[in-house]
Parts: sequence; C-alpha cells; structure tokens
Amino acid sequence: MENFTMLQFFEWYYPADGSLWNHFKNESERLKSIGIDSVWLPPAHKGMEGSKSPGYDSYDLYDLGEFDQKGSVRTKYGTKQEFIDAITAGKNAGLHVYADIVLNHMGGADEKEVVTVKKVVPENRNEFISEPIEIEAYTKFTFPGRNGKYSSFVWDYQCFSGVDFDAKTEETAIFSIQNQYGEGWQDVLDNENGNYDYLMLSDIDFRNPFVREELKRWGEWFYETVGIDGFRLDAIKHMDPDFYNEWLDHLRGKYQKEFYTVGEYWAPYDLSSMLAYIEATNRRMSLFDAPLQANFYKASKENGDFDLRTIFDNSLVQACPELAVTLVENHDTQPLQSLEQTVEAWFRPLAYALILFRKDGYPCIFYTDLYGTKYVDTGNDGEEHEITLERMDHVEAFLFVRKHLAYGQQNDYFDDPNCIGWTREGDEEHENSGCAIVISNGEEGVKTMHMGEQHAGKTFVDYLGNVTDEIVIGEDGSATFKVNSRSVSVWGLKNN
Repeated sequence: MENFTMLQFFEWYYPADGSLWNHFKNESERLKSIGIDSVWLPPAHKGMEGSKSPGYDSYDLYDLGEFDQKGSVRTKYGTKQEFIDAITAGKNAGLHVYADIVLNHMGGADEKEVVTVKKVVPENRNEFISEPIEIEAYTKFTFPGRNGKYSSFVWDYQCFSGVDFDAKTEETAIFSIQNQYGEGWQDVLDNENGNYDYLMLSDIDFRNPFVREELKRWGEWFYETVGIDGFRLDAIKHMDPDFYNEWLDHLRGKYQKEFYTVGEYWAPYDLSSMLAYIEATNRRMSLFDAPLQANFYKASKENGDFDLRTIFDNSLVQACPELAVTLVENHDTQPLQSLEQTVEAWFRPLAYALILFRKDGYPCIFYTDLYGTKYVDTGNDGEEHEITLERMDHVEAFLFVRKHLAYGQQNDYFDDPNCIGWTREGDEEHENSGCAIVISNGEEGVKTMHMGEQHAGKTFVDYLGNVTDEIVIGEDGSATFKVNSRSVSVWGLKNN
C-alpha cells in the first residue's frame, strides 16, 4: 500500500478574482509529482455574495458559475467551464478530486414569504419564548437567472426549519418555522445550545421528502456534470445524519462508485459525539480530527509546558484511526476566522511530522502551508489586522518522506514530556524505506531508538536539514538520533 496525502486547495482569503480553478489546473501535475494524491476544492456553486462568496452561503447549487445571478456569472473561483476543466486536469494528473458540499442552509432568497414561527432562546433552542407569530422571511428561492434550467424546483418555507431575520420588523433572532413537517427542530446529535440544528441563514429541513429527492437529483446532476471523485461535507453536526446516509447510499448505489467522503463534524473537545456520529452513519464517511487539531493548537501555545506524550489523547486518530482525516489547519481555524485556533508557526513542522509519518490517519495539508498568504480583515476586537502566513519550509521533503520512507513497523518512544520519537522500520515494497523522527518542544535532545537490524551499518541523515550530523545505525539496529530545540528531525537513508 502507498501512503496517500490530501491537500485543501484554498484558504478563506484567497483573492476573489476568479482564478482558483485555473490555478489548480496549472498546478495539478506539480502537486502529483511532489506527493499529493487528492485535493479538496471549495464549494463550486453560487453563494449569496456572488463573486465574493467563498461558497458557504449557498444560493443556487445548480449555478457553478454559469448564470448571471447575485451580481455575477462567475463565482469567486471562476466559471463552470473552468471548474470542469480543472477537475479534468487534476484527474488526468492522477489526483483524486473532492468537492466541498454545503447542504445545511441556503441564503439570498429571491422573495419573502409570510411564515408562522416561534422565537427561541439562542443558548437553548429547545426553549420557545413566543407563541406562534407571523414574520416575513426570505425563504422563497426561484432562481430567475437560471430560469428553470437543470431543475424547476422552487424552495419555499416548507423546505426550511428556521431563519434568523424578520424582514417586517428587521428583528434578528432565531425563529423556528412551523411547517407541516415539524413544529420544532430536527434531531441532530450535537446538543450544544440544546439543539444545534440551526446554524445560519435559512436552515434546510430534511424532514421534507421533496427536499431529500431534489438534493439526490442535484447530486446526480453534479456528478454527471463535473465528474468528481468524492466529497467534503460541510456542517454535518447541524444536520440529521439520516439524510447523508440516504444521500450517499443513493449516489454510491446508482453509480457503483466509492465517492470517498469526509465530513466536517467540528467538535474539538467532544470526541464522544464524533464517535456517535460515526456510529449513526454506520461508518459511511471519515471525519476531520478536530480534537487533534486542538491539541496541536494547545501545544503550540504552551511551548515547553505541554506534555508531548499526551499529544494524541482524546483524538479521533487514536480512537478510530481508519476514519480519521488529520490536519494542522483549515480555512475556519486560520487567523480572524470563525473557529480561529491557529497553530503557531514554530510548531507546524512538528504537527505535520505527527500526521504525515505515522501509520494511522489520512493527512490533509492546508493551502497556506504550501503557498503562504497575506490578507487584512477585522478581528473580534473591531480592529483591522494584517495577517501573513508564511509557506512552511521543507514541505516537499515532508511529502517525499511520507510517500517513500514512512512504511513498516512503527516503534514509539513517547517517554519524555518534551522529547518524543518513533521509527518506521521500512518494508520490502518500498526500496530504501524506513525513517526515524524526533520532536522537541524544549531543549535540543537525543533519542535512542530501534530502526531494525536490516538497517545496521547504514548512514542516516536529517531530511529536513535541521541537524547536519550523519548517524550510523548500530549492529543491533539501533542508533541515537538528535533533534534541535523546538524542532523536528526526520532521519532516513543518505543519498535516497
């Protein structure tokens, strides 16, 4: 088996100039050559902010940058044809291409409707604080720019379970829509705020069978139109898990394809609810390892006070390794974003070593660690901040080690709070494979570790160039490997 690596090919502040799809098309062969195997692309459909929308404010799922809606034809990332061409180029380069799917909510409705609702307590959505009242809600989507092409389905208030704005009084609150499919919220696993069905905008009601059928039809159209390999599912903890069970089974059954799927169930401090979701969906999808990302964040802030022996505690990759997509950062955790939990720059190489060189997990690299970024945005303090995220050093070396060396038996040396290590002994399938990794969040250190007697007498060097010494493996297959202060070294066969 070959080690696979995913890349999130965007960040929140990528320029809204319509260039991303062409950027990916032009980069796809290089990405494959440096060791990327799959790419997660951002939402391709038109959002309510038109050409400025990152795509998480779904307006028209059928508009992939084809119709003049919300002030533009193209999306933030380009046109429909550019999207199709980018996927084709990626697949021709040997990449698997995953599309970001946002089916929890919609925004930017074309018409208002008079809707019966009950107001709820934001911190406890199960507590209603009004009798049924009528409001004017933006819940009717007719998509005049598309004019019925691909689908004539009209979304109205019967398709939604909640909204957050009354256009009549201009009041912002959370309103539970009283429709024929339910007078309260849908059942979701996450019990934050009492019931976390409602996240934002017009919340889609999956109790409506016409909605479920329309989204299945859309899934068929989307796959047949663009030829995607799999999905990244947005905001799944706010949705009834039964919907995606039905949706994925339908597509997988109809096309007899795996459609690799990873869901965003972002619960950094609630592993048990993530495991409950895996059970409720009967292991149909992987999940991002939010708890591990939180551990990385904590370790990067606490410096030498963090006990590295605990870095995998309460993580998904520890509890359910075969369904864990491990990551260091994403578009939500980057600075100034909604779930900001940014891993400090000094710790990023250490974190990447922990996801790329171990036997468990499917690692996902973040766009800025490969390309860097600069942007300005307003923080929670109301002030403008200029952010620079530098490209991480030695990314190609990390990817080379994962693709060619990080195989075989894993021997762990998690025996010191500030200096940990492990070895991969290599296997016969991958020539010259095997590596030793040492990580320190304190002083420089050494770690005596076993590489396997098959490596006796071989000379190892640090592939990251952080330590310039050469190390010869002893007759018993062991050696003492070095690491610098607050650093990582990745030792492998010289001249590989």
